[in-house]
Amino acid sequence: MNKLVKNADEAVRDIKDGSVLMLGGFGLCGIPENCISALVRSGAKGLTCISNNAGVDDFGIGLMLKTRQVKKMISSYVGENAEFERQLLSGELEVELTPQGTLAEKIRAGGAGIPAFFTATGYGTEIAEGKETRQINGRWFILEEALHADFAIVKAWKGDTLGNLIFKGTARNFNPMMAMAGKITIAEVEELVEPGVLDPNHIHTPGIFVQRIFKGTDYEKRIEQRTVQLSK
Repeated sequence: MNKLVKNADEAVRDIKDGSVLMLGGFGLCGIPENCISALVRSGAKGLTCISNNAGVDDFGIGLMLKTRQVKKMISSYVGENAEFERQLLSGELEVELTPQGTLAEKIRAGGAGIPAFFTATGYGTEIAEGKETRQINGRWFILEEALHADFAIVKAWKGDTLGNLIFKGTARNFNPMMAMAGKITIAEVEELVEPGVLDPNHIHTPGIFVQRIFKGTDYEKRIEQRTVQLSK
C-alpha cells in the first residue's frame, strides 16, 4: 500500500463537511500545522474537532475557528483564544469540555477498542451530568465513552514511507494515541526517510495505524524551543 502523498492539500482532499477530526499536539507544540492550513483552504465546514486545546487566534485550530469551519470542539484547555470565547458565548460553537486526563484516556480507549471506562474524575461536577454513575469499593465513578474520529491528523518529528512515526518531547502527549483512534490517520513529518532507516526500538507509532504520510514544510513551531536563563 502506497501511503505517501505529495502534500497537505492532497492528504486532506476527502475531508468533507461534517467530518469528525482528531488533531494532535499539546498546546501549540507538535500540532499538524500544514494540514490545518490545508483544511482552511479546503473550506470544509461543520467539523467536530477533538483536540487538547483550541489553538490561539492566529495559529493552530484558531485559524479554523476564524473561518467558522468548526461546529463543535471536544477539548480540555481553551483559555487562550478570544475568537473561541466569542463563539462559545454567542452560541455559535458547541463545546464539550473534558478533563485532560479523561480526554487522553477516551482517545486511547477508542484506539484500543475499549468502548467505555469508569473514572472518579469529574464526579459531583457538571462533567457528570447525564452520565452513568456507579459506586465501586465505596467510591463513586462516572462512565466515560471512548472517542473515535473519521480522520486523525498528527504531526511527527520523523517518519518513514511505511508510516512508522517518532515523536519528539511533549508532542508525544496526544499524537500517538490519536493515530490509533482514527479511521484514517494522516501524518505530517519534519523528516521523511526510507523504510529501515528508523531504529525499530525508537518507533512510537507503528505504520499499521497510518494511512497517509507526507513531509511538511515551513513549520513555525512557536513554542518548540528551549528557553534558559542567562547566567549573571
